[in-house]
Amino acid sequence: MTEPTATMSTDEAFGRALVARTDFTREAVWLPSLSVHHLNAGQTTIDGKTFTECVIEGPAVVAILAGVTLDGCNLGVATNPRSLLYKPLGEKLAGVIGVSNCRFVNCRFVQVGFTGSDEMLEHLETMLVSARSQSAGDQTS
Repeated sequence: MTEPTATMSTDEAFGRALVARTDFTREAVWLPSLSVHHLNAGQTTIDGKTFTECVIEGPAVVAILAGVTLDGCNLGVATNPRSLLYKPLGEKLAGVIGVSNCRFVNCRFVQVGFTGSDEMLEHLETMLVSARSQSAGDQTS
């Protein structure tokens, strides 16, 4: 007797195709879904992707890991931009979406917080405060 051939569900096929993609352009990307599909594929981080002019949607906290660049991105809106940053209290992070070796170009982040190394948090804080200062300057001109 032969074993029945397993067929892939539509959801599984979609997830595998999503994980295999390396480029996302001018589209909404729901981080929780992208992360779950990577986890289902045995990948603990989202790695090696380029996002160009995308809306990156949460709710999520993203751990910015090695090799990530943020070029011309809007990291979010908050009365105090530092509210978007979360400092880890332990050596390991749980419950966050790890992103490594990814490039974000002119993307807009919505309902996303950020965490990472002290150096990365300082860099993000500088970006956020600078963007807020520029925005305030634009409104008074």
